[in-house]
Amino acid sequence: METSEILKKVRKIEIKTRGLSQNIFAGQYHSAFKGRGMAFSEVREYQFGDDVRDIDWNVTARFHRPYVKIFEEERELTVVLLIDVSGSLDFGTSRQMKRDMALEIASTLAFSAIQNNDKIGVIFFSDRIEKYIPPKKGRKHILYIIREMLDFEPRSKKTDVGMAIEYLTRMMRRRCTAFILSDFYCREDFLRQIQIANQKHDLVAIQVYDPLARRLPDVGLMKVRDAETGHEMIIDTSSRKLRQAHTRYWAEREESLNQIFAKSKVDWISVATNEDYVRSMMLLFAQRGT
Repeated sequence: METSEILKKVRKIEIKTRGLSQNIFAGQYHSAFKGRGMAFSEVREYQFGDDVRDIDWNVTARFHRPYVKIFEEERELTVVLLIDVSGSLDFGTSRQMKRDMALEIASTLAFSAIQNNDKIGVIFFSDRIEKYIPPKKGRKHILYIIREMLDFEPRSKKTDVGMAIEYLTRMMRRRCTAFILSDFYCREDFLRQIQIANQKHDLVAIQVYDPLARRLPDVGLMKVRDAETGHEMIIDTSSRKLRQAHTRYWAEREESLNQIFAKSKVDWISVATNEDYVRSMMLLFAQRGT
């Protein structure tokens, strides 16, 4: 992609997603994602019922009466986007490809983060770590991230979600909020990795999928290709048995994902490329903010 074309796309994405983060998500993002801990604010005299562990012994000794430390929640977050760049994201039969939707969602989250004065970092992954962009603040940093998402060429077409989550756990020493954006076409189970990561960090999963994945249309013979392995085959979509098997496979796969996220206590949403992701994210933010 030429530089001028990339810059035009970056600007277009910035206008749309920055507007969403300012006008729609402004307050909800703030309340949905808590700070990483408690920061010291001030001291005051001890009152009945205060926790004795909060007594500031230096101030107490100076004034000869007990004082306690007052803490406030730290609002500044470190946000990390784990973005799936495997071959299966380069697919779309509706308004846009899965990769385009993941890019828009990631950009919206990034602009929401900087409005809250949070740092934002990115991990691009396939079945390997394709690129790591350390967390920083500022619009210039986000525009760099969007540019990378638009023009990035992964070395591998395959997916390993567990490996990416494991890398997050190793790389991020301090607590962060991490969003995993993927279609979750992953052959390996990642329950253990996500359980470990969610004990240390605050994880949120966002699944993007194409409507064709849920239900096959009756259009006769169709050539299909596995984007990750390159395997091609002809299927007959006029076969009712085939369409039912496809729907059943989708339901089983979604149930398996649901169990993984439920067991690891990770919030997640699932958005089709022909749906409005704003509504799904508003619901997610609202649930977390309560």
